[in-house]
Amino acid sequence: MMTGTIQNSEAFLNKIASQLGRPRKSTPVEKPNWKFRPQDEVLKDATQDDLVEVLKEQCKRIHTSIKTTDLKDLPLTLNGVVTEYGGGPIVTWKDERFSQWGLDPLLKSEWPAQNIEIHEWDYTKGTENITKAEKANVGITISEVTLAESGTVVLFSDENKGRTVSFLPATYIALIPKSTLVPRMTQAAQKMREIYQKTDRVASCINFITGPSNSADIELNLVVGVHGPVKASYIVINDL
Repeated sequence: MMTGTIQNSEAFLNKIASQLGRPRKSTPVEKPNWKFRPQDEVLKDATQDDLVEVLKEQCKRIHTSIKTTDLKDLPLTLNGVVTEYGGGPIVTWKDERFSQWGLDPLLKSEWPAQNIEIHEWDYTKGTENITKAEKANVGITISEVTLAESGTVVLFSDENKGRTVSFLPATYIALIPKSTLVPRMTQAAQKMREIYQKTDRVASCINFITGPSNSADIELNLVVGVHGPVKASYIVINDL
């Protein structure tokens, strides 16, 4: 993994401390031990099945369709959603989980045989990826953490997982492993920290996406599909 170099950090931090009128702090900040943590109480006893039901109810509010499936039926379910959206062109991440979940026949054989154009993100192609995403009808990504309470999927970007796959196509599909479901932002932050501690990597960009794009800035009238996908679907995969 490539890492960057921070230039002039000492001078920068010294200047900030000087402007604050105090010496630089050299010891780690001690994490507060709060007496009350109400954020931990919401849905704390919910099972993964309970969280799926919470997610389904929230999807009704955020104008997002949702389907549940087992791995063996995932290709059929995904094909059904893409068909409902009118087919390709399709743009996806380059992610080995697509193969692990048995989607290769669909992505590499069935759809091409139907003349459905599929573009897999390839960092070596540079801006061509963005052009493909702009012209795509469907974008497909995978949620790393999923907030049941708000209906939010969390996407980790890297060289094989371009950000534009989720917001430039006309429609968007998020594949959600059931194991990624957590109650809300509190547990999502904890899970992201666990992922970092396990992998020692931080994604180049972390996006929190809640259904299709929408805005109610103008006279509080909700308009869906303002600056991104007009429609969104979640497919929850029983991976437990």
